[in-house]
Amino acid sequence: QVQLVESGGGAVQAGASLTLSCVFSGRSFNSYFMAWFRQGPVLGRQFVATISWTGGSTYYADSVKGRFTISRDDAKKMVYLQMDNLKPGDTGVYFCAAGTSFGRRNGDYEYWGQGTQVTVSS
Repeated sequence: QVQLVESGGGAVQAGASLTLSCVFSGRSFNSYFMAWFRQGPVLGRQFVATISWTGGSTYYADSVKGRFTISRDDAKKMVYLQMDNLKPGDTGVYFCAAGTSFGRRNGDYEYWGQGTQVTVSS
């Protein structure tokens, strides 16, 4: 059974940085693609970033490209999302996800965390 727990959210002003963390519990962490999604006050759960098994491939939503960085530490079974130059539009609940497909759809990921809130004020 896979469990994911996110942390690191908070309330910041525009231009600030935050790093989200996700701890993976279960087996075969290095067999999963890992991703971050976010859900804002209006839109549904939207893709943010994903990283491959080896960490050698990453993919980002256009809205965060150049500002966010996804990374993983297989020894610690952790996934991170470094968020720089945050904007009010980045506000939402951020979810960590694990799956066996390298994609940007919710359905590509089988396991989800409970989410961590990020609020960016102008």
